[in-house]
Amino acid sequence: MIITKVIFWISIFIIFWAMLGYPISLKVIEKVLKKKNNLKDKDYKPTVTLMIVAHNEEKVILNKLKNSVSLNYPKEKLQILVASDNSTDETNDIVKNFIKQNKEHQIKLYEAKERKGKTNAQNEAVKEAKGEILVMTDANSIFKENAIEELVSSFSSKDIAYVCGSLNYINGEEGIGQSESKYWNIDLQMREIESNIQTITAGNGAIYACRTCEYHEFLPIKCHDSAMPLYYALQGKRAIFNKDAIAYEKAGESIEDEFKRKVRMSRIVLSAILPDLRILNIFKYRWFTYFYLGHRTCRYLLWIAHILLLITSVILANQMIYALALLGQILIYGVCSLKYIFKFNIKGINTFYYYCMTILAQLKGVINTITGKSKPFWEKAESTR
Repeated sequence: MIITKVIFWISIFIIFWAMLGYPISLKVIEKVLKKKNNLKDKDYKPTVTLMIVAHNEEKVILNKLKNSVSLNYPKEKLQILVASDNSTDETNDIVKNFIKQNKEHQIKLYEAKERKGKTNAQNEAVKEAKGEILVMTDANSIFKENAIEELVSSFSSKDIAYVCGSLNYINGEEGIGQSESKYWNIDLQMREIESNIQTITAGNGAIYACRTCEYHEFLPIKCHDSAMPLYYALQGKRAIFNKDAIAYEKAGESIEDEFKRKVRMSRIVLSAILPDLRILNIFKYRWFTYFYLGHRTCRYLLWIAHILLLITSVILANQMIYALALLGQILIYGVCSLKYIFKFNIKGINTFYYYCMTILAQLKGVINTITGKSKPFWEKAESTR
């Protein structure tokens, strides 16, 4: 019984710390610690390769190319490299025609012969990159005009190896996009504090950059969002966040699309709980150890924490506090199930509903990993195009 109680309270702590405790602790730490001097060097104008990764993006690739050539960066220093992950629609033809019509710009199409996913396409296409700085993005992400200028200005010291921009959802006030936008904005606030203190623990695929000479080829099953900041941190370098480098994108407009997206994202959950024991060396990695365990490890444990919390609550339900915990879980899961069935729209319930969907997606991602169903590629959500 003692072990059951210990598991119950550990589960409570993981859930609390991942969702409330860690973000609050960052706010406190920010007040106490002196911020890093993340200076921007606006005079730094290196050559840049903007890599756009695409698979069957005929709906959006033309707008992405138009956006790319209109960015506020010297065109003689900007190479646009489209990495097509074995596209079978009109994507490649649209890019080729655009190249013919815009010969004054340095635009190149790299066609992967076999579909192996985004990371593999990046690994292959990077060999064609000529720029000193490699900026990477998705076909459905639209950059603000000064986005590249902002990203490269953050490489103001040699210890900065990775810079992540800010992704804004253009439909963040509507439907499921509203819940995703709120969740994402909290995450961006945490990244900004982590960046100001030392280094971030994850980026996002819409807008980020590294030095081309420091690009690392990750296994195709990995994604740069989670793998790159970790890789550089363990090398003693910094991954930072620049909130002024902005990309715009649509969030999924249906719960089904958002669930599928989070399942895909969760393919890394098991391997990312503690991907490298060196993270535990707080004397060497200092705040990164704290950041990773709080921001990543606890979040990646949410699926199992909720399962264990429910099981232990049932076992201990003959005691008042545990009975109340069980009742609370039953009410939350019950109301969220009713929302799924009847599709009603109540703000407070929407938040719990979105959270429960995220936990279920984690669990599904873990099951896919264990059963060998996780793949390095996926079908995009059409509602985000």
